[in-house]
Amino acid sequence: MGQIIQFVSKSERERLRLIQEARAIYDSIFPPADSTGEQSSGVAARQSDRGNLA
Repeated sequence: MGQIIQFVSKSERERLRLIQEARAIYDSIFPPADSTGEQSSGVAARQSDRGNLA
């Protein structure tokens, strides 16, 4: 009952989709040097970035 629903505009969803796509392309071209260390910290950094973007 106490749930909060946040409206996300279509343009914001498109922006986030394009950012994800660009990051995937970048990672495919420039793979992390250390697949275990950098990738896990990179994923955490990206998730925290998403909180700041929205």
